[in-house]
Amino acid sequence: MITLGLPWILLLLPLPWLVWRFAPPHREQVAATRVPFFRRITEAAGVEPRPGASILPRGRLQMLGAICVWTLIVVALARPERLGEPVVIEKSARDIVLALDISGSMDARDFTRPDGSAQQRLAAVKDVLKQFIAARDGDRMALIVFGTKAFVQAPFTDDLQSLDGFLDQTVAGMAGPNTAIGDAIGLAVRTFEASEVEERLLILLSDGADNSSRMTPVNAAAIAADRGVVIQTIGVGDPDATGEDRVDLDALEDIAQRTGGAFFYADNEEALNDAYDRIDAMAPRKVEQTSFRPTRDLSWIAAGAALLIGLATVAALHLMARRGAA
Repeated sequence: MITLGLPWILLLLPLPWLVWRFAPPHREQVAATRVPFFRRITEAAGVEPRPGASILPRGRLQMLGAICVWTLIVVALARPERLGEPVVIEKSARDIVLALDISGSMDARDFTRPDGSAQQRLAAVKDVLKQFIAARDGDRMALIVFGTKAFVQAPFTDDLQSLDGFLDQTVAGMAGPNTAIGDAIGLAVRTFEASEVEERLLILLSDGADNSSRMTPVNAAAIAADRGVVIQTIGVGDPDATGEDRVDLDALEDIAQRTGGAFFYADNEEALNDAYDRIDAMAPRKVEQTSFRPTRDLSWIAAGAALLIGLATVAALHLMARRGAA
């Protein structure tokens, strides 16, 4: 489909005719031969002398060439362009941060596979988390890992395959043996500062109680709520254990409630799968669509044709003049 970028330029097409029709004729004074007996000649011829002008004739070829050249120049100025097929671009309308506890206790092998065999907590979480990431194709995600300290393992990206690679590089205890839930939430809030979308979701998974944060989880959750961050929390591990091995389910539930999120508990791989499935259903993929049609400029064709016709007309007129002179 061909359209004009500036169609109003076509109003200039009749301009030469309007100038010819309404503008005063162009006049030039030229040198002339003075004849002393000019009056006697006119009297003998019986005519009355008066001011006059010679009008240069315009041939059909000259007029036709001028019309074609002017039309093509106006068309070129109107910016003809060819429209391509519509291109639709989807942009994520929700950014997600995955905060994963990789403290030393995540090395415990108390998760059970569907076949009944024991599995490491972190390995089970990775397996389920990869499935969750794969189902969110089109979303932007970031990965934060925390233990004694919290670190950004992967900044926001829509390349979810690379996120799987960063997830594979995490091992239990690499961020320290303790649990810093409050610091992980605070780091997630800072990570969201690079986000340009309004909907922000933090999915936090932990198997322990906060014992090394510089900011309490309650204060961090309050800040997150103020910044529009919704936190979904998942507790894994043993709530009946003692000391650092005990998962603080009450704290995780309180964090979720303060930000308008939900809390889930999972003690095996099937329950963990169910938790992420429910989160996926509560926060389905949300995208913003923008579309555009690529254009290809065609004005150079009209301009080139005008140039060629103009040169051909001048050459033809020159050749005709030479033949006439001969």
